Amino acid sequence: MGAVGVVALAVASAFGQGPGGPAPPDSGLEAAVALEKALVGVIARTERSVVAIARVRRERPGEVFNPEFRPDPFGGQRVVPSPALKPTDPDFVPNEYATGVVVDRRGLVLTAYHVLGDESDYYVTTPQRMVYRARVVGADPRSDLAVLAPDEESLPRAGAMDLPPITLGDAAGTRKGQIVVALGNPFAIARDGQASASWGIVANLARKAPPNPGGLDLGKPTIHHFGTLIQTDAKLNQGTSGGPVVNLKGEMVGLMTSIPAVPGYEEAAGYAMPVDATFRRALEALKQGREVEYGFLGIGLAGPPTELAQLGIRGTLVERVLAGMPAARHGVRPGDVITSVNGVPIRDSDGLVLEVSKLPVDSSVRLGVLRGRRKTELDVELTKYRVVGRKIVTVPPPDWRGMRIDYLSAASDLMMPGPAAGVGLPEAVLVIDVEKGSPAWQAGLRPGMLVSQVERTAVRTPKQFREAVAARGGPVQLRVADEKGETSARTITVRGTSS
Repeated sequence: MGAVGVVALAVASAFGQGPGGPAPPDSGLEAAVALEKALVGVIARTERSVVAIARVRRERPGEVFNPEFRPDPFGGQRVVPSPALKPTDPDFVPNEYATGVVVDRRGLVLTAYHVLGDESDYYVTTPQRMVYRARVVGADPRSDLAVLAPDEESLPRAGAMDLPPITLGDAAGTRKGQIVVALGNPFAIARDGQASASWGIVANLARKAPPNPGGLDLGKPTIHHFGTLIQTDAKLNQGTSGGPVVNLKGEMVGLMTSIPAVPGYEEAAGYAMPVDATFRRALEALKQGREVEYGFLGIGLAGPPTELAQLGIRGTLVERVLAGMPAARHGVRPGDVITSVNGVPIRDSDGLVLEVSKLPVDSSVRLGVLRGRRKTELDVELTKYRVVGRKIVTVPPPDWRGMRIDYLSAASDLMMPGPAAGVGLPEAVLVIDVEKGSPAWQAGLRPGMLVSQVERTAVRTPKQFREAVAARGGPVQLRVADEKGETSARTITVRGTSS
């Protein structure tokens, strides 16, 4: 539905026009003016929180510049970029471009993870036409969110930041047909800091991100591939990723993501990541530079059983249960059909993954289970899902005596046999990093090892490990398993002592 159709609907709604009788004279114009005023107002209130982002690939020694011609939105061609211009120059056209939303008085900017790149610098242009270099504070491929912070040395002057944070709404209240406004940086034409606006309606909800159009099977790398996205008919062209979708109250209910068109279609559908509880949880972690963590049961799914679907029973079949993972410890069995998570009905495997991913690690979930023809409920404490892709964490959890640990489920070879799969060692934490020369290093601890005990206390989560070592000031004995599965006791001293 285009803008004309939306105006017509707004006119009819505002004045009660229907088949029973005509609207009062000039009521259509008055309604259109009222809608126009609402749109102008919401854009004016929110555009001050929207910035343009330029990603500039760093030059490599000996690299030769080859001009690249790209079409601009007006039908011409332009060269990207010009080596004679600096990223702070008004006429500079970046290699890649996107949009960002101010989410903090400190100038933190939220954007889409997929606009980031390797060996790149980022420049932010504000509505006041101020340009500054930014650094990545945190980035999470699973939520497709990233947060940038100003590089203080690149700011023109002290106190120059005057960027009001955008108001976050709640996408749970969004409905089909609701009018929304999108603000972005299409084709980099907003690189002067003046966001471009488009508007439309919410076309659908809980859409799944399409597969990779290049044919490369990357699975389902984001939670949005399981059915979270808001679909809108507002124009979301290349460069609008990371821009806000706002309602007429001026609240951001979605963050735009420019998804390539499906082969055979000229344009991609417009999608936005919903501002919901999962979005807010990820945003808060990224603002602090922390890792975004997602819940994990430790099961393999086979999809909805055909015979049960024919009987009208919804759910997803458990095909396998990983040893040492929460589902196995709490009684989930292969052949079980999971029908609900915390009371939310589950229709298929995507629905189960999405509901569990919404929850943080160490939280408890109640699973509705159909076992044979008997219904039961199981309470399961979640572990950590292993996120695929490059995460950026600038404030990692503190180490203990030079070693960092994580959940066993964070192991890259979780599905393979051996100690990292939990075989024969159902309770353990994973050593992910050891500082060379530290007490842990001197005691022989290395990344990939497992720690099952602190003194005589069994540990299977980082929280349990930290609690077990918190009150111990002297040498601490750990029960450790190496990559071959061989266990031994290792004593970790404090720095500067020996045992």
